[in-house]
Amino acid sequence: MAHHKTVLITGGSRGIGAETARVFAAQGYKVCFSYLSNQMAADAVVAEINSQGGQCIAVQANVAQEADIVRLFQTVDEQLGALSVLVNNAAILQQQCRLVDMTVDRLRAVLETNVIGSFLCCREAVRRMSTDHGGQGGVIVNVSSGAAKSGSPNEYVDYAASKGAIDTMTRGLALEVAAAGIRVNAVRPGMIYTEMHASGGEPGRVDRLKERIPLQRGGRPEEIAQAIYWLASDQTSYMTGSFIDLTGGL
Repeated sequence: MAHHKTVLITGGSRGIGAETARVFAAQGYKVCFSYLSNQMAADAVVAEINSQGGQCIAVQANVAQEADIVRLFQTVDEQLGALSVLVNNAAILQQQCRLVDMTVDRLRAVLETNVIGSFLCCREAVRRMSTDHGGQGGVIVNVSSGAAKSGSPNEYVDYAASKGAIDTMTRGLALEVAAAGIRVNAVRPGMIYTEMHASGGEPGRVDRLKERIPLQRGGRPEEIAQAIYWLASDQTSYMTGSFIDLTGGL
C-alpha cells in the first residue's frame, strides 16, 4: 500500500478519471482530482473514497487556464504533500462534424484544454518531481486516445489531432526527464462507455459502433483505470515513453 504517495488526476469527477481515483485510493494513495464544473459529481466521488478510509480532495479547475493549473498543484502541495503521480486525463470534445465545418473557436477550445492544459500540467509535475529540481522522482501517465491513430474522420478530427499531440509529448518528455527520475507513459483508450460521447451529440455511439470492435463490445472505465494504475506502479519501473492501446483490438 502506498500510504506515503500522492496522485493528482485531472478530470476526475466522472468516467475514467473517477474510476482512476477509486483505484489509486484503494491502493493507499492520497488522491486529488480536478473537475471543471460538476461539483455534485465531484463531491460524491470524494465522499465515497473518504467513507472507505481513503484520503481524497477535489479542486475546481479549468485546465485550459494556466492560473487554475498552478492553483491546483499548489493545493496538492499544501494539503497532500509531495506529488508522486500525475494522471493527465482531462479533455473535451465537441459536436460531431467534419473539419470543413469547424470554427476557430472550436479548435482553440479543444487544443487549449487537451494539449496546452496537458503540457502545463506536465510542466508543474516535472518542477516538483524532477531530481534536477530537488524532487524524488515520479510518474506521469497521459490519457491519449485510439483516435490519435484512427484520426476520427467525419466526427472529431480536431480531438484526434489533440491526442496525437499528447502521444508526441509523451515520447519527447519521457526522453527529456528519464535521467531525472520521472517515467512518462500513456494509455490510448478506444470506445469506452463514458459520458463524453454525449458531449459529441451521440450518447449511444459506443453501442452503434461496437460490432466494428474485434472484442464486440465497448470498454469500461475501470478497465482503463487499472491500466493507468499499472503504469504508475513499480511493476513498470523499466517502462517509459511507451503506450498501451486499450481499444478492444482496433
